[in-house]
Amino acid sequence: MQYRKDRKGSELSILGYGCMRFTRKGSGIDIDKAEKELMTAYRNGVNYYDTAYIYPGSEAAVGEIFERNHIREKIKLATKLPQYLVGNRAALDRYFNEELSRLRTDYVDYYLMHHLTDVAMWEKLKKVGILEWIEEKKQNGSIRNIGFSYHGNTENFLKILQDYDWDFCQIQYNYLDEVSQAGKAGLQAAAAKGLAVMIMEPLRGGKLVNMLPEAAKQAMKESARNWSPAEWGLRWLYNQPEVTVVLSGMNSVEMVEANCRTASEATAGAFTAEDFETLEKVTCAIREKEKVGCTGCRYCMPCPKGVDIPGIFRSYNTMFSESKSAGRRQFIQTVGLTREPGFASQCIRCGKCEQHCPQSIPIRDKLQEADQALRPLPYKIAIQAARAFMYRKSK
Repeated sequence: MQYRKDRKGSELSILGYGCMRFTRKGSGIDIDKAEKELMTAYRNGVNYYDTAYIYPGSEAAVGEIFERNHIREKIKLATKLPQYLVGNRAALDRYFNEELSRLRTDYVDYYLMHHLTDVAMWEKLKKVGILEWIEEKKQNGSIRNIGFSYHGNTENFLKILQDYDWDFCQIQYNYLDEVSQAGKAGLQAAAAKGLAVMIMEPLRGGKLVNMLPEAAKQAMKESARNWSPAEWGLRWLYNQPEVTVVLSGMNSVEMVEANCRTASEATAGAFTAEDFETLEKVTCAIREKEKVGCTGCRYCMPCPKGVDIPGIFRSYNTMFSESKSAGRRQFIQTVGLTREPGFASQCIRCGKCEQHCPQSIPIRDKLQEADQALRPLPYKIAIQAARAFMYRKSK
C-alpha cells in the first residue's frame, strides 16, 4: 500500500474504504461478511474508512467491527454531519453525539459537512453556529480534521473552498467527470490550498466497470497494459498527485484484494501518452450514446438568466450513457438543489450562449429538449419539495 500525506503530515492510504455499499442481510448489514472485507483491507494497509449518518446501518457496523478487532486507534475514521437535517445549534450536538455512540468512539479523525451542493447551504450552517461549534470540537479533540463533501458546480465549490480554513474535502471525480461538479479545477484549487482531497465515485458506482460499451472494452484490451476497467479508473486518479485518497465501496474480499494490489503499484505521473490515448478512446466510445456534443468548456457561460447550461447537458447525456435515473439524479444534485437554480425554463432564448459555443450546438433548442427529459412532472414536484425543505429558515 502506498500513502500520501494530509495537510498536517498524517499518512493516509491512497485507497480508502467507502462504507456505503456493505452487503445487506435481511433488514440489516451482513456484519460477518463486512468484517472479513474491512479486515482484509486493514491487513493490506488501508487506514482510511469513510461512512456517514445516513448510510443505513453503516456507522454501527463499522463501530462494532473496529471495536471487536481492537483497531480504532490504528485507523483513520471519517463520517459526516447530515447538514440538510440541521435547523438549529442543538441539532449539531445531537447528530454528532449519536454518531459517536454508533461508532463506539469519542473522536472522529475526519468530519465532513455532508453533501453540500451550494454555498447557500454552508451559509445556513454558519447562521446556526457551525463555526463556533467546529472550533469547540477541534479544541476538545473530538474532531481532528474538518472538511466537506460536495456535489454542486465548480463555481460554488470554489466559493465554499475559499470561505473557511478547511483541512480536507471530498469530491466526485473520475475520467468521465473531469469537468463536471468540482472537476479538475476544484481538485487543483483545493490541493493548492494544501487540502487533502478525497475522491468519491472513482468508477461512477461501478458503471465504469459494468456498463462500458464494447468499443470501450476493446480499447482497453488493445492496450499493452493488461489493466482491468477498474484499474484504468483508479490508476488515472492515482496518476494525479493532487489526489490524496480514492474511496472505493468494496463489497467482496476479491475486490478488496484487487484494489489493494493496484494501490500498491500505481504512482503519480506514471501514465504514458499511450495510456491517455487509450482512455480518450474509452471516453469517446461512452459519449457516442450522448445526445448533446457538449465538452463542458463553459464558453457559453455565464448565462444572463443563470441557466446552468453545461450542468443540464451533462445530466441529459448521462441519461443515455448510463440510465434515465442516473441522469435525473445527477441533475437534482448539481442543478435542481442549488440555492439559485439554473433550470432551462429560465432561458429567454437570447442566443448569447450560441455565439460562443465552439461546437456550434443549437443550445436553446437542446435546453428545451433536455428539460423535458430531466424534469417530468413527478421530478418537478420532488425537486420543489426538496428545495423547500433544504432552504427552510432556521429557527
